[in-house]
Amino acid sequence: MSGTPTGRQPRSVALVGPYSSGKSTLFEALMEAAGSPVKRPADPRNRPMTTELRLGHCTYLNDPWCVIDCPGSIEFAHETAAALAMVDLAVLVCEPQPAKALVVAPLMKALADAGVPHVVFINKIDTLEGSVRDTLAALQAHAAAPLVLRQVPIAEGGTVTGYVDVVSERAYRYRKGQPSELIQIPSAMADAEQEAKSKLVETLADRDDALLEKVLEDIPPSTGELYADLRKDLAAGAVTEVLLGAADQAGGVRRLWKALRHDTPEVTETAARKGIAADGPALIQIFKTIYAGHTGKLSYARVWRGAVKDGATLGGTRLGGIMQMPGGEAAKVAEAGAGAIAAFGRLDPVPTGATVSPAGVAPALEFPVSPAPVYALAIATTDRKDDVKLSGALQKLIEEDATLSVTHGQDTGETVLAGQGEIHLNTAIERLARNYGLKLTTHRPEVAFKETIRLAVHQHGRLKRQTGGHGQFADVKIDIAPRERGAGFAFIDKVVGGAVPRNFIPAVGEAAEDAARKGPFGYPVVDISVTLTDGQFHSVDSSDMAFKTATQIAMKEGLAAADPVLLEPIDRVTISVPNEFTARAQRLLTGRRGQILGYAEKPGWSGWDDVAALVPEAELHDLIIELRSQTMGLGTYRRDFDHLAESRGEAKPRAA
Repeated sequence: MSGTPTGRQPRSVALVGPYSSGKSTLFEALMEAAGSPVKRPADPRNRPMTTELRLGHCTYLNDPWCVIDCPGSIEFAHETAAALAMVDLAVLVCEPQPAKALVVAPLMKALADAGVPHVVFINKIDTLEGSVRDTLAALQAHAAAPLVLRQVPIAEGGTVTGYVDVVSERAYRYRKGQPSELIQIPSAMADAEQEAKSKLVETLADRDDALLEKVLEDIPPSTGELYADLRKDLAAGAVTEVLLGAADQAGGVRRLWKALRHDTPEVTETAARKGIAADGPALIQIFKTIYAGHTGKLSYARVWRGAVKDGATLGGTRLGGIMQMPGGEAAKVAEAGAGAIAAFGRLDPVPTGATVSPAGVAPALEFPVSPAPVYALAIATTDRKDDVKLSGALQKLIEEDATLSVTHGQDTGETVLAGQGEIHLNTAIERLARNYGLKLTTHRPEVAFKETIRLAVHQHGRLKRQTGGHGQFADVKIDIAPRERGAGFAFIDKVVGGAVPRNFIPAVGEAAEDAARKGPFGYPVVDISVTLTDGQFHSVDSSDMAFKTATQIAMKEGLAAADPVLLEPIDRVTISVPNEFTARAQRLLTGRRGQILGYAEKPGWSGWDDVAALVPEAELHDLIIELRSQTMGLGTYRRDFDHLAESRGEAKPRAA
């Protein structure tokens, strides 16, 4: 719907909801209704999962908008959190089945915690089998504010075909791909509509003394009063409006647009909510970074105040273009004013989450903290010549997605890519292949096992070699003994009488420590002491190298004779789940050799539990996959290294 702009500043809304709720379909329907259609799959069943933010710029009734389609999978929740930090309002999309209300609970809490005004859009309403009141009650159990039903569904032949708007008291029938048709309110709907309106008015009256007085005096409030109260309470987070629709038919989409147009706060209101002063130089905040081939780095940002022109200096660098996405396709613009969301080119030194200003100094604003990784893969190039290219590509990948991390195993020598789940990592690896031409192999990361010993041993090591000219000679006697767990390696010199000259003793200590890096099972040996007690030398043939070799001989034989044992890392794991899955989480942990420490209510989460356990790291590789499969995708966990313990699993010696 193009036309002459109204002069209002751009506003932004985010579409959030669980996977399969129909957010992407709603995004496409909203953009089409606004006259800026985006490409949609010919067969909706072949729609790819949304794995990153999708932006669409448009106008509706001549007001400028940016609509953001957010991923539904928990593996990409940080993308959603970043978008919520930028927008004026969120639309929480869910399905009409009460049994699926639980999966929106984390999103409802995230919205409430962040203070983001939001409405609920119950999508796929044409598939409703029971009562919308049952769905509303199931959702209310997880909502921080009262849910107010704005529409009552009209059913014909057991299928929802339209709705009655309880504020305007008008009825509409859905028409696939077209605006809904205004119809007479069915006589059978009168009681249900009046009941819904009464509940809405009562809820609003709880926060408005003037409206409460009218209710007590049985004076019907005007439509204008109800609209004004709804907008005020919605912006304050005091109520949440609930609308209905069927996005795949465009049902209820224009009604949603009109609600957004009326109720979405202005950027000045959102900025004030975030503590941003109204006066001052232009201020923008980066919420997403991508590397887009020949265009280089693009920084997606919101302009909180002022205006930024192409070519301006931000963050110490000159802008290289400003782009928006009408119809989902990038288009250059000369300027981005207050409220606008745009992609800014070549802000190379500016990281995601940062704020910048042409004035040079910009206040720091809150931005979501990246969650800790829960799944990892060891990666390697198929061609070693690509190792340098991989290093640079990984650096850019992490700049694009802060929920990814890369570590290089000191003991294992592996490059490990970690993130939020199997799909998350597969998506990252596909991006490396697509954007950088890298062919990678992946496998389960090797666990950093260690070794120690149970017995103290006395060991003799001797090197005597004559090769013509100067030979090689060194003789050492050492005691190898276990230490307390966590005490580390210690070298002790107890030589007396000059049996080993002082200048050779450091070489013995270095060789002993070096030999402990690979024990009988092939892993580093920890928590041992090596004491040099005696030895012999030759005035000509002894050297640092000779004493190192003799020490290594003694260490290899001594460690093998000292009753070596394999140690595995044990992590303290805390699983967070809705309490109906608590027993399932406990079984999952004990099935992975976990020692349950207890469980308690998750702080700040009503109806959720934290289950704590000590679990061998070797059992945690695919824990998140099984956990999510058993908890409707809701379960998550965090872990920290706790201690090393003798291995009780089936760990085998490392191959030579």
